[in-house]
Amino acid sequence: MPVEILLDPLIFSLSIISGIVVGFSLGLVGGGGSVLAVPLLLYVVGVKDVHVAIGTSALAIGVIAIIHLFSHRKNGNLEIKKGITFAFPGIAGTLIGSQLGLWTSSEYLLILFAVFMTIIGVLMIKKKITSIETTSGNSGLLLLEKNLSLSGFSVGILAGYFGIGGGFLIVPTMIYSGGLNIMQAIGTSLVSVSSFGLVTAGRYLVSGNVDLVIAMLIIIGGILGGYLGIKTSEKIPKEKLVKIFSVLLFGVAAYITARTIVV
Repeated sequence: MPVEILLDPLIFSLSIISGIVVGFSLGLVGGGGSVLAVPLLLYVVGVKDVHVAIGTSALAIGVIAIIHLFSHRKNGNLEIKKGITFAFPGIAGTLIGSQLGLWTSSEYLLILFAVFMTIIGVLMIKKKITSIETTSGNSGLLLLEKNLSLSGFSVGILAGYFGIGGGFLIVPTMIYSGGLNIMQAIGTSLVSVSSFGLVTAGRYLVSGNVDLVIAMLIIIGGILGGYLGIKTSEKIPKEKLVKIFSVLLFGVAAYITARTIVV
């Protein structure tokens, strides 16, 4: 497969373009790009195996998240302690989820992925993300850490199972349970997104279900797309962008379901 990609300009180009779409979404709405990565790998790039698409997606998302993490740290939008509190138990969940994903047949995994995308779309279109004050007080902090740890473990299972970063789930959790504003939540979520992506990719790599060349091309496109997404997000209201993205998720979920049932 890697040799074919290097020799085939079409696959090469489609991989870069898919990366741009994923990165653009991440930069535009602060999450959700990883949900599009698997369908793009399967139906645009032409990856034949669902498990390879998930493993490759996880690696690309993990690396892209690390790159954006340094940018957010530079801008002061990273709460490292809360990020670790969420990510550490989430890694355990990711290991469980990735193993469950490998045990699930491709057909069932695709159907479940489509259902998952639909649920995400509904949640995103209903949820209004606003900034709130930071939680204070010792008892509040203790409850906060428990909530973040439990949420991290749960999101980690989903991230490992579907090969996603989980940013669209982590950001609202960081806002409502972590007491962060939207920019801090997005920056801090990348600690978990990168951890979950790389742990999932590692598990899939051991099983031979990661295409390193395609992952590299997705990363290259993702860096460019992320820059374009951030610039665009400064000009368009975020709530409007989230609704548009939700409709896109519904469409992709319907397409995956139709393709899977027909096949």
